[in-house]
Amino acid sequence: MDSINFIKGYGKVQDLELQHQSPNPNTNTQKKPLVTAVSILAILFLSLTLGAMFGVLVHMAASDPPDLPSSSNSAVHDTDSVIKAVCNVTRYPDSCFSSITSLCSSSQKLTDPEAIFKLSLRVSIAELSNFKNTMISNSNQGAAFADCQSQIEDAVSRLNDSVVAMEVCSGREKVLTEAKIGDLRTWISAAMTDQETCLDGLEETGSTALDEVKTKIKKSQEYTSNCLAILANIHTLLRNFNVPLH
Repeated sequence: MDSINFIKGYGKVQDLELQHQSPNPNTNTQKKPLVTAVSILAILFLSLTLGAMFGVLVHMAASDPPDLPSSSNSAVHDTDSVIKAVCNVTRYPDSCFSSITSLCSSSQKLTDPEAIFKLSLRVSIAELSNFKNTMISNSNQGAAFADCQSQIEDAVSRLNDSVVAMEVCSGREKVLTEAKIGDLRTWISAAMTDQETCLDGLEETGSTALDEVKTKIKKSQEYTSNCLAILANIHTLLRNFNVPLH
């Protein structure tokens, strides 16, 4: 009897252990909706995140600088619009545009910022040379006036050096290089300083010709400033027109 009771008792223990180890079907049923809800929320969050990132990328791709035509459509721009885009980087875009377009023939097509920069140098040299000739005809105005005349001659010389530096003797030589850009920046800056020194000397000596000189030198100062601004932005302009230094 004791053996029979022991066996029966052992069977009950096994039944209790099996009940304890068996997963509760109701628990699994409760967990499934929770897992499904979390998965749906994760998918929605991922979709919203990707959508926002895509929107930002589209906006960045569409946001080209308003004043500079992008490289993809620069070829369809006429000469005037290209010159205007280049001149928009200067302090005096109106004088820059009108002076450069006056040198272009109706059949001439300009889509190269380097060529436009070179024209801006020629404009500045022409205006400064005219001013120099005016000073020569009035060279009896005193020592300060003579010093001013010397400064203007030096400015013209520096701008001429800039044009010469952009001349190429062979197909392998570039119109502009990093070294040339550095030299040009130095020479054009010096030409601007020469003009300012001219006016400072007349002002310090109380020259009666100061107002007249200020009026006549105004355009040449603007044109020289335009040259320096275009040169300072030449890398951006070339990149925007998809043109390398050449």
